[in-house]
Amino acid sequence: MTKLIVGLGNPGEEHLEDRHNAGFWFVDALAKELGARFESEKRFSGKVAKAKWEGEDLFLLKPNTYMNLSGQAVGALARFHHIAPKDILVIQDELDLKPGTARIKLGGGTGGHNGLKDIQAHLGTPDYWRLRLGIGHPRDLAGDGRAMEVADYVLRRPLKAEQSQIVASIESGLKILPLFLKGDSQAAMLELHSKVH
Repeated sequence: MTKLIVGLGNPGEEHLEDRHNAGFWFVDALAKELGARFESEKRFSGKVAKAKWEGEDLFLLKPNTYMNLSGQAVGALARFHHIAPKDILVIQDELDLKPGTARIKLGGGTGGHNGLKDIQAHLGTPDYWRLRLGIGHPRDLAGDGRAMEVADYVLRRPLKAEQSQIVASIESGLKILPLFLKGDSQAAMLELHSKVH
């Protein structure tokens, strides 16, 4: 069973609504659903919420470091609680998926995502689960051919229409989570990936 769910984002009020914080939005929604509260834990460089799922401990984590140092928090908590990489689910924003789309997979490349690169370095393997929440790519916005820089794009709030689509993809992810957590990743993937957007 998945024992650790990590939401990726940047800390601080100024980043709350950034596209890059979609992972934080997901774990905040999940904590609310589970009635769990995030508490700052210095030893894990992050905010941690602990919940029970089918009688098992389930940890939710929001690293307090900036995105490119996310592995510090993930590695520390996983080592302390003896959580194997295959029992970790990382929620990330994904440039290569349109807003409203969510995809789940085990392992694979980092797609240039600095948070994933650092997690892989700290875990020593790419073999952990990822739930990818589509935020779209700045090139899709540029009708005049001048795309916004990726860094500027991810560090800005989504347009209103995109925001509601991202929220819908978070809801889709939360809906398949019970299947995923009980170990039926194939059924969870099938349900999530067959959604038409």
